[in-house]
Amino acid sequence: MGQRLAYFEITSSEDAERLQSFYAGLFGWSVNQLPDMGGYALVDTQSGEGSVAGGIGPAMGEAGVRVYFHAPDLDGALKRAEELGGTKVMDPTELPGFGRVAAFADPDGNTIGLWDQPSP
Repeated sequence: MGQRLAYFEITSSEDAERLQSFYAGLFGWSVNQLPDMGGYALVDTQSGEGSVAGGIGPAMGEAGVRVYFHAPDLDGALKRAEELGGTKVMDPTELPGFGRVAAFADPDGNTIGLWDQPSP
């Protein structure tokens, strides 16, 4: 069975609040800033059960869009990505209460996230 899309992230190198307002207005998303996360906000797409959640915030590096795929064996998935020609760009990082995330660049340079989300 394939791995489901778990999360999306949109980052800004200039004005994260502007992007949060833009996407909330465009798609009717609920955007809730996390006070201790430096301008990062969680996004509820308001699209019902089984929908994918996301986040919009300041870029830590290059701005853009990243998708995260569920990876119950995060370390194994990251190793497999490297075996297939990808490059690790973010070591597994603990998000207290939310599991761990990591990221790799595919052979064409697209950055993809992995998340060992404790429970969907």
